[in-house]
Amino acid sequence: MDTSLQFLGLIFIINLAYVALNTIRFMLTMKGYRMVAPFVSMVEVTIYVVGLGLVLDRLDNFWNIAAYALGYGVGIAVGIQIEEYLALGHIMVTAIVPDIKSGIAENLRELGYGVTTSYALGKEGDRLVLEILTTRKSERKLYKQISEIESKAFVISYEPKYISGGFWTKKVKKRRHALKQRGEL
Repeated sequence: MDTSLQFLGLIFIINLAYVALNTIRFMLTMKGYRMVAPFVSMVEVTIYVVGLGLVLDRLDNFWNIAAYALGYGVGIAVGIQIEEYLALGHIMVTAIVPDIKSGIAENLRELGYGVTTSYALGKEGDRLVLEILTTRKSERKLYKQISEIESKAFVISYEPKYISGGFWTKKVKKRRHALKQRGEL
């Protein structure tokens, strides 16, 4: 009985590792880490084959399948947590503020953000539109700061695929140079 529990635990851990690596590999692929993603993929598929082989060799045991499925589900949750922790890349935040004379742009600039402003006409009048680029690691902090400065701001965010020029150019170029030096680009 003890060895069968260990075997179920092994199946669970193998599939958890496989799915977590799958999530990380997908994230690296989407972010353009061309050298790291294939290496992670090699480890991922090796773990997958071993785990699936263990289950297929003993397909008549329901508990093996259950451990595999549980490992898959927990692996998804762990992969999401790892992705949120790594938070690679940048996020573009658009904040629409009802008060065009608001000092929010200056406040955010003082906090170190690059902010581009424009004016727009909404259903209820003029609006101040802020475009703010930040790292994904700073995303939640930025949302909180916007809310503290201007509680009525309407906020939308998305991940840009291409960044060139402006406030972030030097930072992005430095990062790309470092990646090239490490062989990741």
